[in-house]
Amino acid sequence: MTIKVGDKLPEATFTVMKDGKPSPVSIADLTSGKKVALFAVPGAFTPTCSARHLPGYKDKAAEFRAKGVDTVACVSVNDVFVMDAWGKQQQVGDDVVMLADGNGAFAKAVGLEMDGSGFGMGSRSKRYSMIVEDGVVKQLNVEAPGEFKVSAADFMLGQL
Repeated sequence: MTIKVGDKLPEATFTVMKDGKPSPVSIADLTSGKKVALFAVPGAFTPTCSARHLPGYKDKAAEFRAKGVDTVACVSVNDVFVMDAWGKQQQVGDDVVMLADGNGAFAKAVGLEMDGSGFGMGSRSKRYSMIVEDGVVKQLNVEAPGEFKVSAADFMLGQL
């Protein structure tokens, strides 16, 4: 079952790089008492994700904060080392939290996994964005296959 507006996010744990070491971050830690702009990409370093998706959120991070967003976070079914390297390559700094969903547990839990086997990628996350307030989904924008419209930073900013 796919998560929908009004649902509480299921408990899950991501991995982030903290002080040069992999560190767990739970959904509760990420969202409790906060407004979070969370977006998911099919893969780090992939063309659309690197050229448009992540840069859009990095470039608009201050606008998200001005609209009351506490955290902008990117999630992908990649390991923490890949997510850390991608964040450094994209120079996101503290503007975007890079969340590794290494085994795709979160993507499965929210019903937004996809089969990327045709591209040699295995099980991945669909491209989407959501506004989460205190763990509850307030907006959810899931892309049609091959599209990049409703999960873009500008689209989500228009929802705030």
